[in-house]
Parts: sequence; structure tokens; C-alpha cells
Amino acid sequence: MEPVNLRPLGIGEALDVAIKVYRARFRTLVRTVVVVVAPVQLVAALIQLSLPASDAFRVSSDTGTTTVDVPAAIGYGAALVIVGLLSYVATQLATAASLNVVSSAYLGEDVDWKPSLKFATQRLRSLIWVSFLATFISAIALIACIVPGVYLFFAWSVAVPVLLLEDRRGWAALQRSQELVKGRWWHVAACVILGLILASVVRAAFQGILLGLVQVQGNDVVTAVASFVTSTASAALVTPFTAAVITIVYFDLRVRKEGFDLELLAHSLGTEVPTGPVPDFLPPLLPDFGEDKPPFWPPPPGWQPRQ
Repeated sequence: MEPVNLRPLGIGEALDVAIKVYRARFRTLVRTVVVVVAPVQLVAALIQLSLPASDAFRVSSDTGTTTVDVPAAIGYGAALVIVGLLSYVATQLATAASLNVVSSAYLGEDVDWKPSLKFATQRLRSLIWVSFLATFISAIALIACIVPGVYLFFAWSVAVPVLLLEDRRGWAALQRSQELVKGRWWHVAACVILGLILASVVRAAFQGILLGLVQVQGNDVVTAVASFVTSTASAALVTPFTAAVITIVYFDLRVRKEGFDLELLAHSLGTEVPTGPVPDFLPPLLPDFGEDKPPFWPPPPGWQPRQ
């Protein structure tokens, strides 16, 4: 494959490419997420069985009052904190590993879950730090005044791809993300919001159907198993898609502002540009205009290259 110029994408095109990449690498993406998420959800299910909330908070059938068993409540709360932290770390790993799979798919490669997970694990500390900074500062801005918090959420939405593919860490990754999004904030916000809506619909539908089939009221074991299955499966379906949307948005921003191409992507991943055909799910490529590039895509009416 010769190094080719990727062209800018519209909102619908970006989501379409994300869906096509997701479908093309579905098995690899699902396997990658399951390997990370399943152990955490298993721990959560075991905690749910060993420390049920009913032991800590008991409701009297006669008076309707709630009695709190303090030691049990403390243990239950500590277990929730541990599961929450483990889930947070697992989500960061799964997202980063999925991003590596999606990025490699642009080069026509189908990487296995093991190198993808290794790629993410090597950057785990930086992933957690960037995610913490973005979440904490955005939350403070949201509480202080809603508009700055919303702005920062989308301005920093491509910080993880920046970290993984450009090796910019911490505050530098957030600044770089904001720089790329500048001038395209509404476009990025629309892509991310639509991607999140699609992911939420799929998650809600899947969880509703599966829980409706297997959950038995009053049976703690079946409830814990149902929770494990639905949480793992929904994460395996949704996490890769949201990672694909963010990755495509990041590529599109760099294409528009920096002439990003597959050769630069291969260099970022530390691989060679393959010699095979261009993947089918890539959008039609930018025609070769020489050094004279249109200011945006599609070119404005009447625009012609100078050469």
C-alpha cells in the first residue's frame, strides 16, 4: 500500500467509518475487552454474593423503617470502592487496547488482543493520570459553571489518542487535544454525542433483554450471574465502538489540520506501511492535488488546484 492521503469526513461519514471498522474487527475488539473486563465483573459478582446490601441495610416489614448494620455497611461501602477503582482501570485499559486495534485496522492489520493489551498496559499510568485530570477539572468547571465544563469535556475528548499515538502525557495531552479540536468543537461534539447515544441505546437494549430473560426476583445467585453477564457483554459491545468513534474523530482532526496519512499513522504505531490494498472500510481517499490542498472537504465551489 502506498502512503495515501486521508480526506476529511463529515459527521455521518465519521460515524459510518467507525461502524465499519467496528464490524471489520468485531471479534478482536470483543475479545480484547472481555479479557480485561470479565475478571473485574467476576470480582464484583462475588462481592455482591458475599456482602449483599440487604445485610447492611435492613428494612422492617412491619414498620418500613431501615436499620443500618454499621460494620456490614462499612464493608459493603469499601467493597464498592474497590470494585469502582478496578472497573475504572479496566475501562482505561480496554479503551486504549481497542484504540490500538482500530488504528491498526486503518493499516489493514488485524492485531491480536495480546499485543493490543500490552500496548495499553505499558501506558496505563499515563492513561489514568490523563483521565483523572480531564475528569477532575471538567467536573470542577461543570460545578462552577456548566458551560466551561461542557466545553472542556469535548475539547479534551481526543486526549487519549494523543497520548497513545503521539506520546504526549498529562497536561500536554490535554493541551494538544484542545488545540486539535479548536475551530471544530461543534463538529467533534456532534460526533461524540451521536456515538454515545448509539452506544447507550445498544447497551440499554442488550441489558434489558438479557436481564429480563435470566433475572429471578429474590435469587441472589441468579441476580449476581445476570449482573456479571450483562455488565461484561455490554462493555464488550459498547467500549470498542466508543473507542472507534473517538479514534476516527482524532484522525479526522489531524487530516484537516496536518495532512495526516497512513504513513504517519504507521510511524506512530511503530510499524511499516503494509503493501496490501487499502482497507474497504476507509472512505474514498483524497485525490492527489500535489502540494496544493483544498482548505476543507469537499472543496469549496469553483476551487481548482493551482497546478
